[in-house]
Amino acid sequence: MKVLKAGAAVATAAVLALTATACGGGSTDTASDAGASGGTKSNKIVIGIKFDQPGLGLKTPDGKFEGFDVDVATYVAKELGYQPDQIQFKQAVSAERENLISNGDVKLVVATYTINEKRKAKVDFAGPYFLAHQDLLVRADETSITKAEDLNSKKLCSVAGSTSAQNVKTKLAPEADLKEYPGYSECLTGLENKAVDALTTDGSILAGYAAQEKNKGKFKLAGLKLSDEPYGIGLKKGDKDLQSKVNAALRKMVEDGSWQKAVDANLGPAGYKADPAPQITEGS
Repeated sequence: MKVLKAGAAVATAAVLALTATACGGGSTDTASDAGASGGTKSNKIVIGIKFDQPGLGLKTPDGKFEGFDVDVATYVAKELGYQPDQIQFKQAVSAERENLISNGDVKLVVATYTINEKRKAKVDFAGPYFLAHQDLLVRADETSITKAEDLNSKKLCSVAGSTSAQNVKTKLAPEADLKEYPGYSECLTGLENKAVDALTTDGSILAGYAAQEKNKGKFKLAGLKLSDEPYGIGLKKGDKDLQSKVNAALRKMVEDGSWQKAVDANLGPAGYKADPAPQITEGS
């Protein structure tokens, strides 16, 4: 009887081990994983996007995600082996994008992320996949701001950690009274309430805000091209395999027409005239 009991105990332990393996929670593919091997290593991929940029990266009141960056992220994830229901979107505010990648909180960042040398010291990029230009958003009745130099006597809002804020202070209007807020929504509120005179960031972002139903007739774009802003997809530094696969996905998105379709669907309603898809330079 003792032998039978021991055998039963072993069998029970084996069954429990198999059950635990089968019922274990699915893993999530973040930047800490080595390379991108599609959906074979894990069930989810975490991608950082903006949550408050209409037309680009927006979390809607019902918890859905929409915008050009969301479409790009979804397309790239598909090429890496992930279906839409395997994507976990994580908010990536401008000042935290490098940290999210370096800490392994996300696998990719697709969040109006301008490629520049300072950022490339900390993370790698794929792309660029879009070329934007810095512009100004002002109130609809504003007539005193028609060029960058006009900002020297004005209160200007931008988002902490964005390249737009630094461009203004170092190149465009060093005497502007720059207010750096956590997000563009706060800047927009300040502009409407006359706490600031202008909001600066990429024209693609500003167009999305101006086109929102609640903002129609309140604001206008100055129509300036104050800089070139090549958007890239941020990823962990040194992950050349992932960089190569993301670049391949971006090329395919352009070639099969999906890129233009996403531009038209997300930025067309705002009347934004996008540049053609840029040549991929990172990792080449």
